Amino acid sequence: MTGSFPTYRPRRLRRNEAFRALVRETHVDAAHLVQPLFVVPGQGVERPVASMPGVAQRSVDRAAEYCRRLAGDGVKSILLFGVPEHKDADGSGAVAEDGIIPRALRAIRAAAPDLLLMTDVCLCEYTDHGHCGVLRDGRVDNDATLPVLAAEALAHARAGADLVAPSDMMDGRIGAVRRTLDEHGFAELPIMSYAAKYASALYGPFRDAADSAPSFGDRRDYQMDPANAEEALREVALDVQEGADLVMVKPALPYLDVVRRVTERFGVPVAAYQVSGEYAMIKAAAAQGWLDERRVVLETLTAIRRAGASVVITYFAHDVARGS
Repeated sequence: MTGSFPTYRPRRLRRNEAFRALVRETHVDAAHLVQPLFVVPGQGVERPVASMPGVAQRSVDRAAEYCRRLAGDGVKSILLFGVPEHKDADGSGAVAEDGIIPRALRAIRAAAPDLLLMTDVCLCEYTDHGHCGVLRDGRVDNDATLPVLAAEALAHARAGADLVAPSDMMDGRIGAVRRTLDEHGFAELPIMSYAAKYASALYGPFRDAADSAPSFGDRRDYQMDPANAEEALREVALDVQEGADLVMVKPALPYLDVVRRVTERFGVPVAAYQVSGEYAMIKAAAAQGWLDERRVVLETLTAIRRAGASVVITYFAHDVARGS
């Protein structure tokens, strides 16, 4: 009877948790995860985002308090998005030295000095039209947008950001940001590029949280076509050449093939963003009792890591860190 079975039986190493943990190939812990955070004007503001249960918009003071809790619970990194007091056509609030993100950076640094502070660099939250750049004749003007993005990144650097993350998908923006940072004494500040950012239908809840929905049209003429993977490799190659230290694929789960191909092709760390729609779907199904939220969260994060992501931006980072 024994001879009819293979010599190697994989089940031998699955029969209890000690063996499974011993040979586990992919691990997820707080060191790999980044918690996004939405900062808004005012004092004492903590406003739940209806489409993202468990996520809230917070004023600078409340954001600092929350980050103290995040750090205490084991979260290592955050990614800041800001909603300004006033919006205009050119997104001028993005470059203000005393803007919402610089103020948040200073307050959070004082409250949680060991947190790694990352900032989103884009104009969609700051423009009254909701697009990611400066408009000319009803369309985003790529080259006119670059100096504004570079100035925004510089304002964040001066306020104490540990990393800046351009998410606008303008051609040449990584080079523009890198040159500006270098010229102003921030040559060691890393850039995480949203290199392969797809024009996804999964961003809706984020636009509620960041108050960044476009007032007309959509973003398909600068974000990527979901059908394209080779193009993603070209985008990543350009950003690496221009000075990106990390590159991102966004969204995560529907694009794990792209995460894998980018990881295999380029010798830089790869991040993946488990976006608001991915988060909201899990939350909604869990609320109906259709799935076990924690098990699904860990399974999806493991899949993203297994595909090759060194870093995962996820709204579940705090839950994972505190084991809830």
